[in-house]
Amino acid sequence: MKYINKLSDVLGKKMAFLSLGAALFALVFPQLVLPLTKVRIASLSLTNVLLGVIMFGMGLTLKGEDFALILKRPKDVLIGVLAQYTVMPLGALLVAKLLNLPPDLAFGLILLGCVPGGTASNVMTFLAKGDVALSVTVTTCTTLLAPVLTPALSLYLGGEWVSVNFFDMLKSIVIVVLLPILMGLLVRFLVGESCKKIQKLLVLISVLSIVTIVAMCVAPNVDKVLSASSIVVVFAVFLHHLLGLTAGYGICKLAKMDTKKVHALSIEVGLQNSGLAVGLAGGFSSTLPMAVLPSAVATVVHQIFGSIVANFFASRDQGDDAEVETIPTEEVKGALS
Repeated sequence: MKYINKLSDVLGKKMAFLSLGAALFALVFPQLVLPLTKVRIASLSLTNVLLGVIMFGMGLTLKGEDFALILKRPKDVLIGVLAQYTVMPLGALLVAKLLNLPPDLAFGLILLGCVPGGTASNVMTFLAKGDVALSVTVTTCTTLLAPVLTPALSLYLGGEWVSVNFFDMLKSIVIVVLLPILMGLLVRFLVGESCKKIQKLLVLISVLSIVTIVAMCVAPNVDKVLSASSIVVVFAVFLHHLLGLTAGYGICKLAKMDTKKVHALSIEVGLQNSGLAVGLAGGFSSTLPMAVLPSAVATVVHQIFGSIVANFFASRDQGDDAEVETIPTEEVKGALS
């Protein structure tokens, strides 16, 4: 088990580079990856199954304290949730309009903006010396709200580019996100703290799942990924990501939050659950084959730039003495998506 723990630590820290490597591998050897895209398990694509596994792992890491914070500090949590579901969807729409993206790329970016925050933001917040408990709670709340808000916002903001079936997307998110999280919560309730024994294994599985998802997204779209439009997509995703980080920071400053909370919510708002967006975009592959590209690019961009921002925040930490809730370091490192 100690070898799995060491491997988990190494791969967890190299997540961004692994994602980039998976994308490059799929570009060079697409024939080795394409068979995976045809795998179906109980009528679900392998992408959705892997996302479900990641969400199950997230459910196993959740504790009562993650929900108790809603009652202790409702204002902080509400600001984070509202910022997540306004800044990122509207920011995606703004960037798509500004860059005049074609329909499939525009919708893909909007879908990325409408998904909840990713649990990788919890790790980045820890590295940034931010309020980790607040980050975890906001991630949990936005994820649990996703079955309704993600399809509703995608329909409202992306309707001019593609017809979105609200109930189909709702069903997909319930199956891929909500049910696995609830199953993880149930298992944790039944076995208690014993879950900690396999926490490193969960991180390893999450990392390998995300890397596999990235490769499966790139392989069927090699020609399009290598086209000139891919440069525009990288710029669009980076601009959207930067907008989220900046707006999250500004909103918290206006709300007169302390430094730790500002760092936490800036990162929380800016980092999306790109893995979930990849899975949802795959549902539009027949009509909008390039819709998956923004999310696939985001799996790399968010990890790399998010790490840079986290290190920057940590380096200029002013040692705010405000009392904040904390969670164990091991559980922070277990949060990946």
